[in-house]
Amino acid sequence: MMWKVFAVSVLSLGALSAAEYKIDSSHSSAGFSVKHLMVSNVKGQFSKVTGTILYDEKKPEATSVEASIDVTTINTNEPKRDAHLKSPDFFEVEKYPTMTFKSKKAVKGGRGLLLTGDLTMHGVTKEVTLDVEISPEVKGMRPGMLVRGANATAKINRKDFGLTWNRAIETGGVVVGEEVLISIDIEANRSEAGN
Repeated sequence: MMWKVFAVSVLSLGALSAAEYKIDSSHSSAGFSVKHLMVSNVKGQFSKVTGTILYDEKKPEATSVEASIDVTTINTNEPKRDAHLKSPDFFEVEKYPTMTFKSKKAVKGGRGLLLTGDLTMHGVTKEVTLDVEISPEVKGMRPGMLVRGANATAKINRKDFGLTWNRAIETGGVVVGEEVLISIDIEANRSEAGN
């Protein structure tokens, strides 16, 4: 199936004016959707996303991200399916417990920013482009804390990452689709006093 990913780790940007945000794992998640039996969509998510983001609102092309997802937190609301997804048939979490993304380039486009980087999952690294929508910065619940949110989406083929398990069905087609839709929701914090 698909991810994730991911664990969000650290972004590195070259702009001195860029603000450094730390991903708030308790308010962030990575989700996915994949076809089941060719007729419906099964959805799931990873609950532990961590990492660092460098972002300058005046120069978004300088955005840099390194992110990591704890694949062992996968949840599709079906324990037997989750156990299968963690097995060697899919994510093989004992060997590959995390998924990571490290950005290489950012350009304006899509819903705001197109962020291209290396996604590593199941021991395989492939270049993917995330379509990112970034929210305005607001004051957080704690004094001196500033908060910004983002949603990133992408499509990947799970077979590109070695997730090839499948089974044919009598009426034609297969049990699990190859295309996976990814949606990552991030809340990230920085100190009002500076990085």
